[in-house]
Amino acid sequence: MFAWKINILGAKFMKKETDNVRLTQLASAAGCGAKIGPKVLAEVVGKLPKFTDPMLLVGPETSDDAAVYKINDELAMIHTVDFFPPVVDDPYMYGQIAAANALSDVYAMGGVPKLALNVVAFPNCLGPEVLEEILRGGADKVMEAGAVLAGGHTINDKEPKYGLCVTGFVHPDKMWKNYGAEAGDILILTKPLGCGILNTAIKAEMASREEIERVQKVMAKLNKYAAEIALKYTIHSCTDVTGFSLAGHSLEMAKEYLNMGFYLGIGGVLTFNNAKKLKEVVAYMPLDRIVLETDCPYLSPVPNRGKRNSSLNLPYVVEEISRIKDVPAEQIIEITNRNAKQMYRLSL
Repeated sequence: MFAWKINILGAKFMKKETDNVRLTQLASAAGCGAKIGPKVLAEVVGKLPKFTDPMLLVGPETSDDAAVYKINDELAMIHTVDFFPPVVDDPYMYGQIAAANALSDVYAMGGVPKLALNVVAFPNCLGPEVLEEILRGGADKVMEAGAVLAGGHTINDKEPKYGLCVTGFVHPDKMWKNYGAEAGDILILTKPLGCGILNTAIKAEMASREEIERVQKVMAKLNKYAAEIALKYTIHSCTDVTGFSLAGHSLEMAKEYLNMGFYLGIGGVLTFNNAKKLKEVVAYMPLDRIVLETDCPYLSPVPNRGKRNSSLNLPYVVEEISRIKDVPAEQIIEITNRNAKQMYRLSL
């Protein structure tokens, strides 16, 4: 009986410890915002030796969600790794979200995940019960995916980071890529956009409990179920949308959308120092396809980042577009105003 009481007390203590943890306050950047910019990566990777292998079906050239290596005419392996700092405070939910994010890369290639390894960076200032909850969240999500978790690697670090290395299988002739979209294709989202906006709001303590619970549920949901439905149809192009929105995620896909006549909305994120991928997209885009947006009340541009957003902040977005495109701000305002009217079919 005494031992049982000690265990109960220990369980209560453990719960209290994890409940009091604010993981997002330990992260200098949230989620995919911690990624190194594509321009820097391209410069570095471009100086490295080039690897060629006829069995490598998808490599780094197209910045796809994962690498694909052909085993035989009926089987190819999908390899990916994904990890990031906390986007939520609850350790178990953080593990769930990070694991779902890594597994999603395999689904985005049309494959099925089979094997996973943990990738962990963990600070000494947090107790082992926090790490246990993170890993348990990841393990439960891998189990839901029908894959096997077979270990991993850990290091000490000043801020927590968690994710997975994932291996999956796909038929070589049935894999999906992040390019190849065609005019007339229907654009389907498996989850709502805006998770990055709400994550920023959570870190700034601007999100309500209801908003926090909803976005956590969305982020932790596996794309397994959407992928199983999509496999019944012909998919020309697919990608895992994370990071800086649909436009900022992939220059390759942005090109496809622009070719199909889409407008791309640009907001305050463009002014962030770590929004390198979105800046790359804006540099590529013609001015007649850009519209301005606020994402109000979140994602205020620099210098008002962290404060409530409004349309009064749009001049800062205009200034950054002007700098990137080397076009006067007055011209940016005139063109984007005309674009918005054309998009909504308003009289000019």
